[in-house]
Amino acid sequence: MLQVLAGHDPQDPGCPDQPVPDYLEEMGRLNGPPRIGLIREFFYDQSTVEVRSHTDAAVEKLAEAGAIIQEISLPDSFSSAHSCQRVVSNVECAAFHEESYRDRADEFGPRIRSSIEVGMLIPSVRYVQAQRARRQFRADMMAMVQQVDVVLMPGIQAPAPRDLNTTGNAMFQQPWTSSGLPSIVVPSGLAEDGLPLAIQLAGLPWDEGKLLAAAGWCESVLGVNLSPPDYS
Repeated sequence: MLQVLAGHDPQDPGCPDQPVPDYLEEMGRLNGPPRIGLIREFFYDQSTVEVRSHTDAAVEKLAEAGAIIQEISLPDSFSSAHSCQRVVSNVECAAFHEESYRDRADEFGPRIRSSIEVGMLIPSVRYVQAQRARRQFRADMMAMVQQVDVVLMPGIQAPAPRDLNTTGNAMFQQPWTSSGLPSIVVPSGLAEDGLPLAIQLAGLPWDEGKLLAAAGWCESVLGVNLSPPDYS
């Protein structure tokens, strides 16, 4: 799917024009087990005890298979990244939907209405400041990842929800979306209630091949065969 979706979109002025590699071929680039940077800050703090112990067990299994595990720290700019991302997201949501919201506000759901209305109230100076901070955050996150092949953290702070009305909390994906770094979730087992757990890997922009190769290696080592129990 990535092979099909990747590439320049001439209708999007903000889309970089980068050559698209053969991702299947890129997955064979990994020369031996990867160097993995384990991030405990924030991700472990926000996770349940079960998720923390499960992630540690997965990391131990990867290390036993030859992966070089190095604990690394998040940059100082991480602490304000979420608030900056919310400013940018709300303002751009308001800008995009301004005309249709003005004419058909009652057709919008409560969550997106809130985002639009908040975005309309944010001063332009705050938006510019948030974008500056976001660019610094991106540079800091790239410098952090450059220490290793990929970084690793839990994929979600708790087991998958049983309620089919939600896919769960995307808190652990937001930092990578905000910084523009590619990430991938790898199934790592089942929780005590039989629902899926996962680890998450992140890498550098335009180096998705290495990220996919590392994810494939981790998946083969963990050897997870997800067969949740029948709840019917």
